[in-house]
Amino acid sequence: MFTSFLIKYAEIGIKGKNRYLFEDALVRQIKYALKKCEGEFLVHKTQGRIFVDAESGFDYDEVVAHLQRVFGISGICPVVHVQDEGFEKLCETVIDYIAKVYPDCNQTFKVAARRARKNYPKDSMTINMDMGEAILKAYPNMKVDVHHPDIMLNIEIREEIYIYSVILPGPGGMPVGTGGKGMLLLSGGIDSPVAGYMIAKRGVKIDAVYFHAPPYTSERAKQKVVDLAKIVARYTGPIYLHVINFTDIQLYIYEKCPHEELTIIMRRYMMRIAEQIAKETECLGLITGESIGQVASQTMNSLIATNEVCELPVYRPLIGFDKQEIVEVSEKIGTYETSILPYEDCCTIFVAKHPVTKPNVKVIRRHEHNLDEKIDELVKTALETKELIIAEA
Repeated sequence: MFTSFLIKYAEIGIKGKNRYLFEDALVRQIKYALKKCEGEFLVHKTQGRIFVDAESGFDYDEVVAHLQRVFGISGICPVVHVQDEGFEKLCETVIDYIAKVYPDCNQTFKVAARRARKNYPKDSMTINMDMGEAILKAYPNMKVDVHHPDIMLNIEIREEIYIYSVILPGPGGMPVGTGGKGMLLLSGGIDSPVAGYMIAKRGVKIDAVYFHAPPYTSERAKQKVVDLAKIVARYTGPIYLHVINFTDIQLYIYEKCPHEELTIIMRRYMMRIAEQIAKETECLGLITGESIGQVASQTMNSLIATNEVCELPVYRPLIGFDKQEIVEVSEKIGTYETSILPYEDCCTIFVAKHPVTKPNVKVIRRHEHNLDEKIDELVKTALETKELIIAEA
């Protein structure tokens, strides 16, 4: 029975004179999300509202699922819209709507009319009272409750009339692309895909870099990361995934540096490489899945040591999360089952038995001088031979 959806947003509504920019971005994201759905849709703005009108047959559940992945949407309202054929006809339509959506007809309700078209012969309060009277006559077992109704029946009087009572939750946040672009350091673990999702929810377009270490990490490990990028791309749109062959750099660090500092020094070179790609692709910062104290490379001291090599800001949306909280988000967005597949990434392969947890930046710098002979050439080669994969849902 539903042929349209009213799209509700939250934060966009407080953007003042720039609100139209965020609305336009949201419209673009909705159009992109619906491209893979069966059917044709008209997405349009009117009088502070965004509507999705189906212009052909469509799969209701499929459309809702795609809309629920669009950042910026706070609510999705399936609506019945009809032409204005007089108030009596509207009453018949509303009564039929209630019968189809709430067949037991034994609940409390409230009518909330909004008269955007001011030449309509009844004002909002009169519509509420007269429509409530018609519903009570049709369904004597229903009752009015203006404070905590089971059914909030919304009627919007515009050029057409929109009727809805169900609000399905959206993901919230801001439309992707309104917050700039960032470079995500993506591994095959649980944390980094969640970090990408969360920063994208604030409107940031995501690119990603993955450090591959063949033959120590397999092609299955690489494919796992590509699959994770594709899952995150359901929410963010296409992700440009830069795959860096990190093997020679890791082996050289392993050969020249103290083993308890391997993780920190490797991480510093990952950040340097990721930042170089970020600058070339006009990203405004790096994004990681680090959480304070989760592992040795994520203590406050370790984060200082890795931050030190970066000029761009490093965004860590999970910094205060514990592991269970991260797992819960990963399960919600669909990355968890892929993340726990048993394919090692380059960090876990080369981890020391007793990694330093309070690295001294001056000492780390001094030990990095052991790499002076070849490291610049190895980094240059890694960047020149990187592979670009476009990950799409």
